[in-house]
Amino acid sequence: METGGVADTLLSGACVLFTLGMFSTGLSDLRHMRMTRRVDNVQFLPFLTTDVNNLSWLSYGTLKRDGTLIVVNAVGAVLQTSYILVYLQYCPRKHAVLLQTAALLGVLLLGFGYFWLLVPSIEARLQQLGLFCSVFTISMYLSPLTDLAKVIQTKSTQRLSFSLTIATLLTSASWTLYGFRLRDPYIMVPNLPGIPTSLIRLWLFWKYPQEQDRNCQLLQT
Repeated sequence: METGGVADTLLSGACVLFTLGMFSTGLSDLRHMRMTRRVDNVQFLPFLTTDVNNLSWLSYGTLKRDGTLIVVNAVGAVLQTSYILVYLQYCPRKHAVLLQTAALLGVLLLGFGYFWLLVPSIEARLQQLGLFCSVFTISMYLSPLTDLAKVIQTKSTQRLSFSLTIATLLTSASWTLYGFRLRDPYIMVPNLPGIPTSLIRLWLFWKYPQEQDRNCQLLQT
């Protein structure tokens, strides 16, 4: 096997491994909801937006016939859908959650209808769908910036997940390299922001260690 083929296989495997590792961080929330039968501070919107993101990239991967994209996002969509169903089972305000889900799924269905019915050219469909996926992914990577501002303001990293930060860094880096190898800017560009935002989070963990957070809470009490 050629060196390039081995490198591509390893890179594809890294993308699958790191991304599924990132998706599986939600399993702790799943266990918490099932054990306590409550949602407590578990946030619903990240599950929903990640599910939509997975379904969008699954469509792009299917159109592109990219096995790595298909496997990762098919499994990701199943995981996120399971998180959503468990959340719906235990959340007290089901009406609001169902409205959010219906609204986002309605937008997704309209988008699919546009891409598959009104854009006859496969090349144009790939470009437009790739652009949509890229913008959506970038917005997801940049959305936690408000949390970073609150961390700096409160000097506490309690709202951040260290394991998710590491998983996001590895996932972003592997997909950036994967997109570079394929010369696909729609894969490479949207994953770039995940690298600096993850590094900023790691710096915040170093600057405001969680042991220090506990000491601050004890002083406040």
